[in-house]
This record gives sequence, structure tokens and C-alpha cells, in this order.
Amino acid sequence: MRIAVAIPCYKVTQHVLWVISAIGPEVETIYAVDDACPDGSGRFIEEHNRDPRVRVLYNPENRGVGGAIVTAYKAAVEDGMDIVVKIDGDGQMDPALLPLFVRPLLQGRADYTKGNRFFRPESVQGMPPVRLFGNAVLSFLTKLSCGYWNVMDPTNGYTAVRTCVLAELPLDKLERRYFFESDMLFRLNTLRAVVRDVPMDSVYADEESNLKVGKVLPEFLRKHCSRLWRRYVYNYLVRDFNVGSLYSICGVLLVIAGTAFGVARWLDSSLTHSPATSGTVMLAALPVLVGIQFLIAFLHYDVSNVPTEPLSLSLQTQEQDAQ
Repeated sequence: MRIAVAIPCYKVTQHVLWVISAIGPEVETIYAVDDACPDGSGRFIEEHNRDPRVRVLYNPENRGVGGAIVTAYKAAVEDGMDIVVKIDGDGQMDPALLPLFVRPLLQGRADYTKGNRFFRPESVQGMPPVRLFGNAVLSFLTKLSCGYWNVMDPTNGYTAVRTCVLAELPLDKLERRYFFESDMLFRLNTLRAVVRDVPMDSVYADEESNLKVGKVLPEFLRKHCSRLWRRYVYNYLVRDFNVGSLYSICGVLLVIAGTAFGVARWLDSSLTHSPATSGTVMLAALPVLVGIQFLIAFLHYDVSNVPTEPLSLSLQTQEQDAQ
């Protein structure tokens, strides 16, 4: 397997050379992507780096971390790499963990691996409580919108992916900035790719995050709702129509019908000043309760429907058959 590393470079001149030097010999190529860095990260690397594996790529304008990684992904696919590992250049991701991210891909147990800083209690002791709570909320939203109920820490950028899977993704449609990791999971789910978490510890350097929670929260909520709706329509109405589809449709219709009937009876009772009978209350409550049970059954079905068979194995089989 030919393994490459992608390093997005934006204001990382203080740490990027250490990151490059810590990458092991199992890696064949290192793509350092200068994302229109005002500090000239690309030129800095070319002038001071002595590792022959490094190849500096330049984006003509700042495209965010997603745009930088997409540039490296395209280069890796063109160069015939088999696996691409994404490591940030700010020193917060230990390159020594790279074999742990690559191993499930080499063994054919996954198509995409990502870090999880919440696997061990000791790993989160140094994490601020607000950040811990925010990541927990984002993790639940991502599980709901992307369908990977088995993963945690969705904003973790330490990832590894098979290039044969990348070739199936619409790379130019991926989100370019802070929503990149979540959008990547959404796109992978549409392909039924297998995603696995890799336990890792939190490391905080002296770099400050540009992510402002208050500013991006409404945007994140809107994009998660959009991905949830698109995933549902694609997986349960277009590509397949299964028992989960029936659970969800019946559940929504029953909840709406029961709620509408109850509101109508309540308004009628308020206007006529006559209390509703117990039978009327039951006619309103029963569809809502049954509908909620249907929606819970749909959620259970969705959780059990997480992809388990790696896409890369079927893609390799197709390639061998074609040859």
C-alpha cells in the first residue's frame, strides 16, 4: 500500500517542520498545502525542509481546511496513492499515531478512520467543559444527520481514507471550511462506506482556534438539518424503501393527525366552553403515542443500519473483474 500524508498549511510555520520530521518511513509522499497562507508557509517549507518526500501544493486563494485537503486528495488520487492520512500542521496531532489510523484500512476493516478524543476518560481531563459539552452536542447532531451512530468526536480532523473511496466522492462539492469533517461523513454514508474511530488523546499547543461557536452554531444547525433530510430521502425513499421507511412515514402521519385533531378539539372546547370528553382526549392522544413509538422504531432501525461491509473491498473486486 502506498501511503501519503496531507498537511493543510495556514499560519503553521512554528510547528510544521516538526510535524514533517515526526512522520514515519512508512509514508511515501507528504503533501503540504499552502492555502494562500499570509505567512508564506509553502515557501517556508521549501526553504527549510530537507525531507525528499515533501511536495508543496499551492491554492491560489484561501479555501479553508476543506479546500486544502481536497487539493491534496486530488493529488494523491492522480499519483496513485492508496491511503491518505490528514494531519494538521499546528502540532496538535501526533504523527506517531499514524499506524493506528492506517491499520484498519490495510486490514480491510474500514474505508475511513478518524480520531476520537472521548474514548478514554483520561483523554478529556484537560479539555475545557464548554468545549466538551459542545463536542458532545455536535457528535449527536452528526450521528443524526450523517447516520454514523458508532462514531464520536465528528470535528476531529485526524483522519485516514482509501483513495479508491475518494474517487467515488464528489470532492468539489465538499464543504470547504469548518463543516468539512461532518460533510465528509455525510458523503461517505451515501456511498455506504465503513467509518471507524481511533482513540487518541487531546493535545493543545499554543495555536488559537479561529472557530467562533456563536457565529457558526446557526450555520451548523442549518447544514445538519439539510444533511438529515437529504440522507433520509436518499436512503429511505429513493435508493431503498424498507421497513424503516414505513416506520417513519406512519409515525409522522400519526403524530400530525393526532396533534391536529387535539388542537382542533381544544379550540372547539375553548370557544364553546364545554370540556372535552375522555373519548375525545384518547382519540387525540392515541395516534400521537403510537406515532412516537413508530418514530422510535425508525430510529432503532437507522442505528442498526450503519454500514458494516467496507466499500473498498467491493471496489477492488470490481477492478479485478474488469481487468
